[in-house]
Amino acid sequence: MPPYELSLAAAAEAIRTRRLSPVELVDSVLDRAQEVQPDLGAYVALTADRARRSAREAEREVADGRVRGPLHGVPMGLKDLIDVAGTATTASSRVRAGHRAQADSAVAARLAAAGAVLAGKTHTHEFAYGLTTPQTRNARDRSRVAGGSSGGSAVAVAAGAATFALGTDTGGSIRVPAALNGVVGLKPTYGLVPRHGVTSLSWSLDHVGPLARTVEDAALVLTDLVGHDPRDPASLPAPAADYLPTAGTDLTGLRVGVPSTYYFDHVDPEVETAVRYAVRRLADLGARLVDVEIPMARYVQATQWGLMVPEATAYHERTLRTSPDLYEEDVRVLLEAGELMSAGDHLRAQRARTLMRQEWARMFQEVDVLAAPTVPATAVPAEQTSLTWSDGTVESVSDAYVRLSAPANITGVPALTVPVGADRAGLPIGMQLLGRPFDEATLLRVGHAYERSDA
Repeated sequence: MPPYELSLAAAAEAIRTRRLSPVELVDSVLDRAQEVQPDLGAYVALTADRARRSAREAEREVADGRVRGPLHGVPMGLKDLIDVAGTATTASSRVRAGHRAQADSAVAARLAAAGAVLAGKTHTHEFAYGLTTPQTRNARDRSRVAGGSSGGSAVAVAAGAATFALGTDTGGSIRVPAALNGVVGLKPTYGLVPRHGVTSLSWSLDHVGPLARTVEDAALVLTDLVGHDPRDPASLPAPAADYLPTAGTDLTGLRVGVPSTYYFDHVDPEVETAVRYAVRRLADLGARLVDVEIPMARYVQATQWGLMVPEATAYHERTLRTSPDLYEEDVRVLLEAGELMSAGDHLRAQRARTLMRQEWARMFQEVDVLAAPTVPATAVPAEQTSLTWSDGTVESVSDAYVRLSAPANITGVPALTVPVGADRAGLPIGMQLLGRPFDEATLLRVGHAYERSDA
């Protein structure tokens, strides 16, 4: 197995025991990234010289017995909304031409302190305002969408062009591309991971989190990301937690909620079959399945858009007026639409979110986790703009992809997607696990147990 195929956990152990040097790992990942970049377009820019310098420094530290932790010497990709001092944060947009970050974002600084090596900045749908990332192609089928907006991060991990990556998630932008490319994606609890130095789409919905090959890898990254940062007004002190899942698969006593409403409506039959089979696997591991109704489901889309659209437009107000032609058409139309929304619309969406959070908290008194599809369909062809369901309902691709992931952003609960097979075309299918606020440890335990049982 070439080093670029190693999981983070395996690479970390090999580095710790000096069976693999950080230089060997970084060289392997960079070579792989350069090989696949022309076809996949995962990266805005590779930072190869910087990465090799960091790898040599990590190699010297490891040789001296100064291993900082599991991320030391491991190459990563950062979504190009995340500031790294001295590098561009382009947001995959012409609006940011010539930009250079003056300081590290909170998450970039924490990963650097852990010894992680920046391989490059990954593509996003422009300013994270979309669900396809058109610059990037799916790692399993290059004729299909990568998903978005963290499409570059998901594809880099899936293709071996990064050992792990960070993305952002406002309505599903970590989980959607993770599911469509067959990797793990974690959207933490709102406020758990600080967003200082990360370009915003919608400040009341934005999250930062890891994409990785395994649940254990995601847990290793999360451990180094959490912690209060007063520069982010939404940042909250992290409760003491051990995110690393145990080796066992026993889920006896765990209550898994299976939605009887919303999450299995308008879902491709192959996706539903794979997810329900995965849920039954959790039951085989000892979990008790509980039917649940999703509260206030009819208000999800209106609430998501009522929060996101005006907040995004407010962020872009100045450049939208001075340089509208620099935005791609799909993003500019959405930003202009936000100018038509009233303050009352935004306030009503905030009120709906408050009520939704209360109802979801009641639901999580009855179950420990919720299990559902991550997205209702696998990756569509790049030119496809809509989906037609069996009852004749037509839905845009973006609306379909965000529909099952948005509730976790509105309520702020943590959500994890894990691969649970593929459809007949070989395209990945993801199962989404949602839990109580700040209970990432349980989600990671359940996801890890499923992975081990499926191995």
